[in-house]
Formats: sequence, C-alpha cells, structure tokens
Amino acid sequence: MMLALALIALALALLPAALAAANLTLLRTPEAEPGTGLVSILIPARNEADKIGPTVRAALASTDVPIEVLVGDDHSTDATAALVRDIAAGDPRLRLLPVPSLPEGWTGKNHACAHLAERARGEHFLFIDADVRLESDAAAALTAHARRTGSALVSGVPRQRMESLGERLTVPMINFLLVGYLPVAMMRASLRPSLGAACGQLVLVTRAAYEAVGGHGAIRWSLHDGVHLPRLLRRSGHRTDLVAGQALATCRMYRGFAEAWAGFSKNAQEGMATPRALPVWTLLLFGGQVLPWLLVLAGLAGLVSGTVLAVALAAVVVSLAARAAITLIVHEPMATIPLHPAAVLVALAIQWNVLLRRERAGAAAWKGRNYTIGGAP
Repeated sequence: MMLALALIALALALLPAALAAANLTLLRTPEAEPGTGLVSILIPARNEADKIGPTVRAALASTDVPIEVLVGDDHSTDATAALVRDIAAGDPRLRLLPVPSLPEGWTGKNHACAHLAERARGEHFLFIDADVRLESDAAAALTAHARRTGSALVSGVPRQRMESLGERLTVPMINFLLVGYLPVAMMRASLRPSLGAACGQLVLVTRAAYEAVGGHGAIRWSLHDGVHLPRLLRRSGHRTDLVAGQALATCRMYRGFAEAWAGFSKNAQEGMATPRALPVWTLLLFGGQVLPWLLVLAGLAGLVSGTVLAVALAAVVVSLAARAAITLIVHEPMATIPLHPAAVLVALAIQWNVLLRRERAGAAAWKGRNYTIGGAP
C-alpha cells in the first residue's frame, strides 16, 4: 500500500518535471525588430503613487517602435495623477486619462482598460499593470513576435521581485503552475479555449482582434483577465501565445503575505477554486510536491520500508529539480527553492479557503473596492 502511494507520488512529480523540461525550451524571449506601427502602452492606475513614476518612465524609454503611453487614473486619492501630469509635461507621448465612474457589473481593472483602449490610437495595445517596469525592447519584441506568429495576443510573466518571506511563499507558484502544467506545444497547435493563458501583468493584443471580440467589455465581470481574455479570443478563432517574459519586464506584485493572500484569493474562483477543478489540482500538487516529503519523513522515522523511502526520495529530487530549473530560468530568488513544498501548501490553502468559506472568503476587497469572487455570468 505504501509503495503504491510512493509510486503515485513519483508519477505526479514526474508530470510537471517533464512538461517543464519541454516548456522551458519552447518559451523563449522574443527578439525585437524595428516596427512602424504605433504601440499604445496602456496602464490602469488606482492609488499607485509609490510605483507609477518608474513604470511610466520605463514605458517611455521603449525603443524600435513608435509608442504612446496612456495612464488611466481610476479615481486615485493619492498623488498618482499629479506625478503622471508632471512627466507628461515633458513628453507629449504620455497622456493622463481620468477613468469614468465604475458602472454596475464591471470590475475596476477591466473598466479602466476598456476606457484606455477606446482612447488609444495604436495598432497594438500593450496592457501593463502599474507596478510593471518594461525593458526598452519589450514593446518591439512582443509586437515582432505577434507578427511572426500571427498571434492576436502575446503575453509573458515578468521577472517577479520578491522581498519578503510572504511573497516568496506565494508568488513563485505563478511560474511553477504555468511552466509545469500548461502543455505549451499543444496550446500552440490548437485554438482550444481551455488552453488559452496569459499573465495579466503583461498582455499585448492587436487592436483589430481586441475590438472584434469586444475587448475587456466582453469580460467586464472578471477579476482574472489573464484567463478570460485569451480564451475569449480563441473562441473567435484567434491565435494566442506565451513567451518568456523575464527579460522583458520586472514586477513586484505584492508587499508581504497578507497582500499576497488577498491578491491570489481575488483570482482564485476564476482559476483553480471550483468544485470540479480544485480536487484535481489538490491531487496533482499535494500528491506530487508535498506527499513525497511526508513519505521521506516517515521513512527517516522508520515507519515505512527502505524501498518506499527510496521511491519517495526520487520523487523529492524530481520535484525540486523541476522547481530549481524553473527558478533559474525565470530569475526568481534561489531561496524560494527549499520553500517549494510550503509554497504549494499555501497555494492550496488559498484555493480551499475561497471555495469552502464563500461567505467570508467569497468577497474580494481590492484597491478600496469590494467584489464578489466568482461573479461570472
């Protein structure tokens, strides 16, 4: 019985390891090429005074393609608007746009993005969060990749900065789940909506395709545009793609554990935290990434046979090797590697908390607004 359990754990550890090995060769940083079409860099901002200045300056430093930068001030009560106005006074490519009041049925980011898109003039829209710092060649690289591959949407995960233990216990799961469990080769060969994926921090989309499918207005209820925008495009027959984003931009998503817990809870219901999906994800993640460690501890305590211990040790090595490879390639802190089983447990705790405690965890407070989690029609 225990040997069978250890073999299952090894198989579940091998699955993301094999996918990661394939995906890390497929997810490459796109090469920038000079372009003539205008790229609109669109930044929704609500109370981002501590981040917006460097974000805007980095966007304005883009090279090889003509750009405009539009910042949507979503009723900020801090100095966000004033800081953007000061920068705009010296660069006509930058515009500050007040976002209208939030209509019923919309989430804040989607409403701000839709308003920015209405005012943008570019052939491509590059949506970035207010804490994302673009590298100078990012816009040119993403648009070149879109042209080369015929993709309506191209996205990548920026290099994630993590400066606290709480961030290191939560944020690395983004790349682990994406690289370890998304079959990139199948995603590129198929337009199946369920294979669509993006990182909402960094999304380039062609204007024509965006407008044809209704843009953010078509997913106005969503708190997770990284899931729903590529699937919306794929349902209409448009190709979407992922690239390695760590050399294109950097981002510090959250500051501390509490903010990370709230942020990942906000997106949980539109991700893993559904009655059908979460038991499967729990089997995959707990079985392949945590159970091997428990079996090793049992083996060291003499509670299981040497054969079980050997198989469990092999599963631990495979699990950590996959995590280490992903960490090295995406340039995340090395200190997050030994935290991996704890990070998996935290991720599962967030998902189960949202699923089981709907009355308390089923409402998300974000940027001073309250949303119902899982509010999709």
